[in-house]
Amino acid sequence: MGKRLRRGRSICCCVSPRSSSHSSSSFLPCYEEDLWIEIAKYLDGKSLVMLAATCHWFKRIMMEECVWKYACLRDLQVPDPRKVAFEWIKLYATTFDGSHSFMFRQQEKHIDWMRIGAFFFDSSEAFLTEKLIYPSRLVRNENLEKVLQSLGSCVLRNIKNGIWIADLQLVRCPVCDQNTCDGTMQIVDVRHIELFLSEGYQDGSWDYEQIGHHDIKKHADGASGGIFDIKHLKDATTSELFNLKSWVGQPKDWQPKAMITLHAVAVNTNLQDNEGLHIKYHVMRAGADGEVVSIRISQQLI
Repeated sequence: MGKRLRRGRSICCCVSPRSSSHSSSSFLPCYEEDLWIEIAKYLDGKSLVMLAATCHWFKRIMMEECVWKYACLRDLQVPDPRKVAFEWIKLYATTFDGSHSFMFRQQEKHIDWMRIGAFFFDSSEAFLTEKLIYPSRLVRNENLEKVLQSLGSCVLRNIKNGIWIADLQLVRCPVCDQNTCDGTMQIVDVRHIELFLSEGYQDGSWDYEQIGHHDIKKHADGASGGIFDIKHLKDATTSELFNLKSWVGQPKDWQPKAMITLHAVAVNTNLQDNEGLHIKYHVMRAGADGEVVSIRISQQLI
């Protein structure tokens, strides 16, 4: 997040120097719009709103699209997607106002969550896996359910390009269909940055569909999951996610751990004695045959 600008005194003038009846020579220095837009690059979202509330002139300057676009890309540390369907101030708000997917649906099943960060889909294909091991081969099969059931990983097509937000959710197991489980389950939950503003999501016409599942019928050391942009699967930064010893924590560290790079995200939670895991994969599409706009990997103890 950007640091707040330190200033020696409060801003008391609510009139732009350009529109003042006084000569510009009486203002030293003369604060031009371009200068304040440049200053805005060092302010976080809260500071931008506070400054915009001081007067109409600052409100007009601080509401410029370029200001909020810069703030969003800076704070998320992602590339410019070039084209977005909504105003940047709205994208910033739905990203940083504490919203997550279970606030819109199934609130009664939600327990806790944490924001992992943001990554970027440069291609339209994703590699989904519950095993954080670099794949020896990528299986591109139309029958995703069959592939997931046998391998625990798959290639998912028609991904919406651009910025994606990654969260880790903790929910109650009634979400699942395992009668023997009365505990909780974790969900790797990623979504396109525009999802919460989309009409299809807001009116409930877009929903999650299960595309497959995978069972581990023996003790599992950890509940892991990863989502990767296939185009960048061989990148040096992406390969760091497969080096589990560098980030998953010690064996008796039960706190969830997550790692995110420019084009991938992965999580791992070390587990105590268990009899295995049941993993489900869900996606949300922008309409029946639309692009994939959200992905979930849920994991529960058997």
